[in-house]
Amino acid sequence: MSKLTKNQKVALSKIEAGKAYSLAEAVEKVKEVTYTKFDASLDIDVRLGVDPRKANQMVRGVVTLPHGTGKQVRVLVLCTPDAESAAKAAGADYVGLDEYIEKIKGGWTDVDVIITQPAIMGKIGALGRVLGPRGLMPNPKSGTVTTDVAKAVEEVKKGKIDFKVDKNGIVHSSIGKVSFTPEQMRDNAREFIATLIKLKPATAKGTYIKSIYLSSTMSLGVKVDTKSVEA
Repeated sequence: MSKLTKNQKVALSKIEAGKAYSLAEAVEKVKEVTYTKFDASLDIDVRLGVDPRKANQMVRGVVTLPHGTGKQVRVLVLCTPDAESAAKAAGADYVGLDEYIEKIKGGWTDVDVIITQPAIMGKIGALGRVLGPRGLMPNPKSGTVTTDVAKAVEEVKKGKIDFKVDKNGIVHSSIGKVSFTPEQMRDNAREFIATLIKLKPATAKGTYIKSIYLSSTMSLGVKVDTKSVEA
């Protein structure tokens, strides 16, 4: 077993083992135990009382965080020529079609989000092997396949993110930066949890929100009292 660093020892001393903190306390704890020299991401992990193997218990959705993600999101819009100017005006980093399709076929994926039009999906369906594993494949459910590409770009730039429960029933996402104020961190976490609650499958029985943990890049996880968020 590797030895704990000085910062790790200090972090452990600040978090009470097994304790579930209120959301307000948890965001403060995450700030206290983050020692990275860069602006670390604020991550949330929510274990849900669902069985993702059942189609009627799959939880997937989108949420626009009140204070954004704190990240510079690189957006590629694959669209017809008539929509290019609107996409660029909305803030898209890359706009085009055939030339980018060829670049992606060659392995280029230097973007965070890809937005396209329904009529274009036939052309980019073959890119699934490249985009799928990287979570970049446009999807109508996440709002990245739309006739209004300009609006989609604006929403993504403002902090719209999509999420999906994994095979273990856990939803993981980055919801901001540690440099955010505690209030901004709480607002983003509450909005994320509220969206998950709205998406609760009718077939899900028992406790829906089983556990919530907040952490930052390379930090310890801080357990959150679910009642402090659901309230």
